[in-house]
Amino acid sequence: MSSIPSQPIPLHRTRIVPAVVAVAFFMQMLDSTIIATSLPAMAKAFSTDVVALNIGFTAYLLAMAVFIPPAGWLADRFGTREVFVTAIALFTLSSVACGFSGSLGEFTAARLVQGASAALMTPVGRQLVLRGAPKAELVRAIATITWPALIAPVVGPLIGAWVTTHAGWEWNFFINLPLGLLGVALVLFFVPQVPAEGARPFDLKGFLLTGSALALTLAGLELSSAPTGGAGTLAVLALGLVAGWAAVRHLRCAPHALLDMAVLKVPTFAFATLSAGTAGRLAVNATPFLLPLLFQVGLGMDAVETGSLVLVYFLGNLLMKSVTTPALRLFGFRTLLVVNGLVAALTIGAFAFVDGNTPWLLLFGLLIVCGLSRSMQFTALTTIAFADVTPAQRSAATTISAMLQQLAQLLGVAVAAAVIRLSAALFPEAAGGGMLVDIRAAFLCIAAIGLVSALRFLALPAGAGAEVSGHRHRPS
Repeated sequence: MSSIPSQPIPLHRTRIVPAVVAVAFFMQMLDSTIIATSLPAMAKAFSTDVVALNIGFTAYLLAMAVFIPPAGWLADRFGTREVFVTAIALFTLSSVACGFSGSLGEFTAARLVQGASAALMTPVGRQLVLRGAPKAELVRAIATITWPALIAPVVGPLIGAWVTTHAGWEWNFFINLPLGLLGVALVLFFVPQVPAEGARPFDLKGFLLTGSALALTLAGLELSSAPTGGAGTLAVLALGLVAGWAAVRHLRCAPHALLDMAVLKVPTFAFATLSAGTAGRLAVNATPFLLPLLFQVGLGMDAVETGSLVLVYFLGNLLMKSVTTPALRLFGFRTLLVVNGLVAALTIGAFAFVDGNTPWLLLFGLLIVCGLSRSMQFTALTTIAFADVTPAQRSAATTISAMLQQLAQLLGVAVAAAVIRLSAALFPEAAGGGMLVDIRAAFLCIAAIGLVSALRFLALPAGAGAEVSGHRHRPS
């Protein structure tokens, strides 16, 4: 159970704290996108190839998987602010270590620490924002801490390319030093300290089971998105599912379980993180993976054209942030998730019909609308997940939500990649046109998943999350 202040946090703090947390989230997410353009330079520095360099990124992913589950317990045991500051400091120091790495082994070790600290940063940061915040401010708070996920993909590759060209790949990591120091200072200055509980025993068995389940499943999904995925990949996924079953069974009956599974009985949380929510996140997470493939591989555009079009898509993400709160107040969660989900699904499916003759103006409009709907759905899902979660459940809720979002992100890429490979195997005669037919099949499949997600939200009560959205539902 997380520590709850006896008095609500003042309104000005409920707006400052999300902004402070957003700075740390931006550093973490910028790091994930900024280095994509520096991979060839890094491979040359380590005397290896780009493929071998992937071990450093796999290490980061697996470390995140292992250390997300105990994040809530650590925050309860040692204090939310203290764990968050420690995570920022470790992330910053490990970023510097990445920059000073002289070999692939050193880089991988630094990435392990980076991944572990990032795993703590996300759920604990959300817990800081949610703790004591009035429900009327929840939409604004969630919108604030989700902007890094929308801005980082836009500026990351551009900054990374410029830094790598003019300063060297190392500075893509060194740039985290001033950001990290700023984040630590802001947290210590603006975020109030809440005494830690420190009494609940650590559930070692639950930690080992959940960490293994998440690591194996994420590793399996990562492998499945590669062309070489085969029996070994299926074995890893199977082991992950078995470990997951064992973890859930343990967490349901353990006296001091690492994660409180009772939070999944909250209907709005279950909707937003499981079933409809997972399907919706899968669809919106697969789209950024498919768009560059469509433009560059399917339609033969160059890197500059592809990057410019993807930039338009992410700009659409940013444009929606200013209207999310009033839209939720006007329409409510159920209507918005259904209608906006349908728009997202239709625009994703529309990319299957884009070809070399599609007018640029129409393509720009499609990209902007798709980006707008992605941003709205992402914020609405994240907000309604915590709409009815009690303060005592927020520790478990933020941790479970972070775990399932990580799974949904990789699942979207894995499903899209699997459809492309399946289409290529079923329709080899279409190979003469390159991968365009296969990429179109993936867009249609992902759109269908998004459509199912949108319709599933019809099962939500009409007034779901009304206390958070401010929507006044009129009973029929």
